[in-house]
Amino acid sequence: MSKNPRPSALPGARPRSRRALPTVIGALLVLVAGALGLSATGGSAAAAVPGPPAGWTTIFSDDFNGASGTGLNRADWLYDTGTGYAYPGAATMWGTGEIETATDSTTNVYQDGSGHLVIKPVKDAAGHWTSGRVETQRTDFAAPAGGQLEISASLKQPAPASGLGYWPAFWAMGADARPVGATNWPSIGELDIMEDVNALSQHSTTFHCGAWAGECHDPDGISSGLQACGGCQSGFHTYSVVIDRTNTAAEQLRFSLDGTVTYTVNENQVSTATWQAAVDHGFFAIFDVAIGGSYPNKVCGCTSPSASISSGAPMTVDWIAVNRTSGGSGTAGGTSTGTSTGTSTGTSTGTSTGTSTGTSTGGGTTSPDYTASAATTGSGQVRITFVPTTPAAYVDVHYLVNGAGQQNFRMANSGGTWTQTINGLSAGNVITYWFTYEKNGPQYDTPHFTYTYKG
Repeated sequence: MSKNPRPSALPGARPRSRRALPTVIGALLVLVAGALGLSATGGSAAAAVPGPPAGWTTIFSDDFNGASGTGLNRADWLYDTGTGYAYPGAATMWGTGEIETATDSTTNVYQDGSGHLVIKPVKDAAGHWTSGRVETQRTDFAAPAGGQLEISASLKQPAPASGLGYWPAFWAMGADARPVGATNWPSIGELDIMEDVNALSQHSTTFHCGAWAGECHDPDGISSGLQACGGCQSGFHTYSVVIDRTNTAAEQLRFSLDGTVTYTVNENQVSTATWQAAVDHGFFAIFDVAIGGSYPNKVCGCTSPSASISSGAPMTVDWIAVNRTSGGSGTAGGTSTGTSTGTSTGTSTGTSTGTSTGTSTGGGTTSPDYTASAATTGSGQVRITFVPTTPAAYVDVHYLVNGAGQQNFRMANSGGTWTQTINGLSAGNVITYWFTYEKNGPQYDTPHFTYTYKG
């Protein structure tokens, strides 16, 4: 079932530690998982982030080693707050009917000083619930054509004394969800890596894609349904998904628990266009603990939470890691190189004093294939421009102002010149920006550029 903000008027609900093995069997599982490109450790309290398997590279990780009672590093993490994305048309109650208000308070989201992230739902004296929902700032966790991507986390599920209505989750959504509050769900793709409801010490994994009531049977999605997860409320266990694009004509999603594959979704289960729109792009990862909503209600056949539900049972996360392999030979893919030195003239109508150019090093192309620039176009306003040498079907710009709050937008195209305007800037603001663009089918990412607004 989806944790996305889908239109609230639409009905439906989504379906949302292993005991220690003998040493010899455990070692065999590690070898098998390594061959599959999976992390096979179940995790333990305050464990270090495990290194990537041979042939893989870690592109993002966090072991939550901040001081006790501190919040997350906002350069890496985005806090969702309220009861839904603040976009016109976005659903209330996150589109799932959950009743908590998400906050950035350390009452609900904090590091415990022992190497863990804690997300704790709390009920106040008036019966109102608050909890936490955090997303990675980065939205570019993508499997390259011919390669693989693994998103993994070691976590301990909540263990409330009375848990009817608890809904912890570790999941990922397609990058294009963020600029529009996921009103384009489920087409942009969602991967539910771990969900449990009603404190059952179970877990489900689900793939969402396509159109409402379409090929992925949303809102339920293509799902494992709830599976046994013994010990998952008392110890740390590793939940993972691998996006396998080794064969781009037969791609696959593999969900696993402690390195053992528990559910698989193959590309041929849906149309190629639906799969590509949902899988072949960047994702961002999400942790949250909801209270009540469509999934707990569906499983219990009731309206949750119960009157006796316990307050304050946390989901505890030991680490998160995102690993990736390189693309295979002969597959579409590539990287870009480039620099930017643009600055403003210091007036409200000033222009950039420099531009940035880049050269793609993938797909056999070595000549420059884009020009990028930033310019001050008004008071508090900067326009970012991208001009590809080869016509592009789309160009997305990603930017941060002073290193916080990554924004992602599909740029406006006018005759092959793509633009995006940033407003509300103050003197001295530093914009870091980069692009994702299509070129003859494959998708490319540029390096990061910077621009300082002088005011």
